[in-house]
Amino acid sequence: MHLGLKLFLGYFLIVGIGMYFSLNILGNELKPAFRQSAEETLIDTANLLAVLVRDDVLNGSIADGRFQARLAEYARRVPNARVWDIVKNSLDHRIYITDERGIVIFDSFNLDLGRDFSRWNDVYLTLRGQYGARTTRVDLNDERTSVMYVAAPVRDGERIIGALTVGKPSSSVQPYIDRAEIKLRRVGAVLVAASLAVGLVFSWSLAYSISRLAAYARAAAEGRRGIAPKSGGPELRALAEAVETMRDRLEGRDYVERYVHTLTHEMKSPLAAIAGAAELLQGELPALQRERFAVLVAGEAERLQQLVERLLALATVEQRRELHERRPVALKPVAEELLASRAPAIARKVLRIDNALPGDAAVLGEPFLIAQAIGNLLDNALDFTPVQGVVTVGAERVGNAWRLTVSNTGDPIPDYARDRLFERFFSLPRPDTGRKSTGLGLAFVKEVAQLHGGTVGVDNLAGQDGVAIGVVARLALPGA
Repeated sequence: MHLGLKLFLGYFLIVGIGMYFSLNILGNELKPAFRQSAEETLIDTANLLAVLVRDDVLNGSIADGRFQARLAEYARRVPNARVWDIVKNSLDHRIYITDERGIVIFDSFNLDLGRDFSRWNDVYLTLRGQYGARTTRVDLNDERTSVMYVAAPVRDGERIIGALTVGKPSSSVQPYIDRAEIKLRRVGAVLVAASLAVGLVFSWSLAYSISRLAAYARAAAEGRRGIAPKSGGPELRALAEAVETMRDRLEGRDYVERYVHTLTHEMKSPLAAIAGAAELLQGELPALQRERFAVLVAGEAERLQQLVERLLALATVEQRRELHERRPVALKPVAEELLASRAPAIARKVLRIDNALPGDAAVLGEPFLIAQAIGNLLDNALDFTPVQGVVTVGAERVGNAWRLTVSNTGDPIPDYARDRLFERFFSLPRPDTGRKSTGLGLAFVKEVAQLHGGTVGVDNLAGQDGVAIGVVARLALPGA
């Protein structure tokens, strides 16, 4: 199971359990809270009515019908009241009064007149000066038929002469309880959905940050260039920085060791040639041979100098993680300047140069590195173009990038060399001299392309009949 899914399920389990118990507790407290509120209102009503009927109870006129008529008028009222979204159109209080012995002397419903209620809790406790209340079900098997009764003492001074009870069916409160429960469920569902969304975003963000860090670590292990992720919180940033530091230190060791070996290997041949020529020059030689060996020494020394300079340039680019600057670079002026600097080589081989770069072709990057990369591609094209050959420089827009092409007529790339062109120190012999270059030019171009987020490739150029007529190099860089 993926880490992100584990985090999400764990988070959702915790939130779900917490939400379940919270809603369950609220639901269990909802009904008692509504009924307690209704009971508190019944207490006020009962005490108010007990004061109002005191005189009628004292003089025995409670049963003459006047109070009954008033209650009947009360029962016929239609309040037409809207409480939230619930309409109340009926009044449903029941009122009965007992004397000091607990005998019912008045009943608004005319159901229990004359009956002994002295054992009901509401009457029993009230007649003894305590708070009296009870809840009784009309149908013992249905909780919704229960009726709340609250009594208040009818007093003559300090003497209790009776009890007035106000009853209210629970069914009148039930719509408000149902409404509150529905709203509570809706709020709970919204909270669960919101928690689900937050958990999903949180888990995805953390998993994404970890996956980026893992990808960076894999790239470091494979020796590929990568940028350490900066998102994911301070802990993941610290871990990314630690991986980056470890990578830099390990790469530094491997880099030095690798280049010492390769540089030593590449320098053996020119050093051996210089040492052999120097030994021969110490003896007596004809002037013509002495001149030939002197030219050999100078050529090998120049070759060593080129090797060191290109190796240093490549090492500088390979050790960089990002560009020092990003500026628009117009390709046509850069190519014109580079071709002008190579005019002697072009003239010596009588080459035709076709600079077909569009005037609006411009890339975004570091001008020095871009010029160096294009220069290396031009050098390769000039070296492998035969006398009186053609070198063409062009570019085309590809999406948000410009793809520079440098093509030349001449022999195609051998099949064995296609996959090795960008290897360090791999080089093919030049057709006019038979000598190899340092083998670092295309490796440098590849590093520059990667540093800019671009690509580079070299392939044979086919004619109309499918036969190779030359070679083309393509360098794609982000457009300005």
